[in-house]
Amino acid sequence: MSSVAESNVLEDNAAVEALSAEELVAEVLRASGGEHVCLTSSFQAEDMVVLHLLRKHLADVPVIFLETGYHFPALIEYRDRLVNEWRLNLVNAMPKQTLAEHESQFGLLHIVQPTECCNLRKVEPLMRSLEPYSWWFTGLRREQSPTRAGLKKVEDHKLPTGKMLKKVSILADWDWARVEAYANEHGIPKLSLYDLGYTSIGCEPCTKIPEAGADPRSGRWGGKKLECGIHTFSEKAS
Repeated sequence: MSSVAESNVLEDNAAVEALSAEELVAEVLRASGGEHVCLTSSFQAEDMVVLHLLRKHLADVPVIFLETGYHFPALIEYRDRLVNEWRLNLVNAMPKQTLAEHESQFGLLHIVQPTECCNLRKVEPLMRSLEPYSWWFTGLRREQSPTRAGLKKVEDHKLPTGKMLKKVSILADWDWARVEAYANEHGIPKLSLYDLGYTSIGCEPCTKIPEAGADPRSGRWGGKKLECGIHTFSEKAS
């Protein structure tokens, strides 16, 4: 492949969609020179697979975690364990208010206005934390919910400030069985909440075990919505 063709591959959606997860990681890191790259991670299985693939090339990739104050204790324990064992470059994206300040002003906002709670404790901190980066890796998959069925492996996104960046979802075409197989093959520790029946794990008050046969994200927010907003509040430009 010529150097010109190589430089344009990430602008060709058909070419990008044909790349494997491993090939897409390599191509993005070649194009970026390994700079201004980050991963957003909730430390669920998909994110750990993406992180494992990224660390083969970029061991100190920044891992942005949304520290909402409402997480399951088991998830925080798992995060801290992996940060220590894998020596991760963890970036905790913090809301502007502590949890005590938030609840003093708004009460249990996650019950009465869950979208606004997500906006304050997830969306705004993430959008702010993404500002230094040009390449945003995620663990999103099309299979996860109807809201993600049209996901592209590489999309142009604009942050609220106008900053443009590339959002990269290398597992877009993977199913859950493939995620599990990769994690098992490479010895990635399993988050204990999966053994209890959780299939999509967010803040503890807003996450339930889904009904049998329902899509993986149906247990979020009592089934009233499927997205917190971090993948919809940034403007998709393509």
